[in-house]
Amino acid sequence: MAGLFANDTEQIDRRTSRSICDAVGELLQQSLRPEPRLPTHLEQLMDELRKRERESH
Repeated sequence: MAGLFANDTEQIDRRTSRSICDAVGELLQQSLRPEPRLPTHLEQLMDELRKRERESH
């Protein structure tokens, strides 16, 4: 791990740092988005299917 910080005299400016943070934030938001909900009609059909499966057991 020390090798990663061997040359700590180089620094990035605030603008570059902000750009990196923004890009990482955008990627996290995209990858952590909740699954989209099904349309209401399909959700109702799925509920009906679950109900019938419970009744058959």
